[in-house]
Amino acid sequence: MENPAGESADGVLRLDFDRRLTLQFRGSAVTSDAGLLAYRELDDALGLSAMAGEKFADARTGKNGRHALVGLLRQSVFGRLAGYEDVNDAERLRHDPAMRWIVGGKAALSAAASPSQMGRFETRWLTAQKNLSALVDLSGQWIDQVHGRINMPGLERTAVADLGDWQLL
Repeated sequence: MENPAGESADGVLRLDFDRRLTLQFRGSAVTSDAGLLAYRELDDALGLSAMAGEKFADARTGKNGRHALVGLLRQSVFGRLAGYEDVNDAERLRHDPAMRWIVGGKAALSAAASPSQMGRFETRWLTAQKNLSALVDLSGQWIDQVHGRINMPGLERTAVADLGDWQLL
C-alpha cells in the first residue's frame, strides 16, 4: 500500500494486491465491507490464499471454472470474516464491489460467485478427500508462512491496525 498509515494527499489509496483498485471514503454508499480490503492486502502480503490455491485439487470440468478455487475460498473466508453466516448471503455479496475485488480474477470487473456456485464449492469441491487433507495441513503451513515472514531480515516488526476498539502494535 502506498500510504500504509492512511495519509494520502489526494484522499485516494491504492492497494498492492491489485493496483487498479482505488479507495476513497464515501461512507457506506458503495459498500459497507471495505474494511475487508485491508485483510485482503494482508492476505496477499503473506501469500496465504495463494498457498491454499496451490494445494487444492480442482475437479471441475468444462465451463464450470468461472472462478478459481482460490477466489471461491476467499469469498467463503472473507464473507465469514465480515459476519455473513453462510452461502445464502452470496447473492448480495457477489455484487458488492469490495467482495468482487477480494475474490479477484474475473469477479473484480463483473460478479463474484453465486449462491449455487458457493454451495457447490463448500459442499462438493472443498469436501473432496484431497482438499480435506489439504485443509487439515493448511493451518500449520499458514502459521509457518507467517512466522517466516515475521523473521525476515529488514522487515518492520511493528504493525498498527485499527480494528474498531482494538489496536495491534
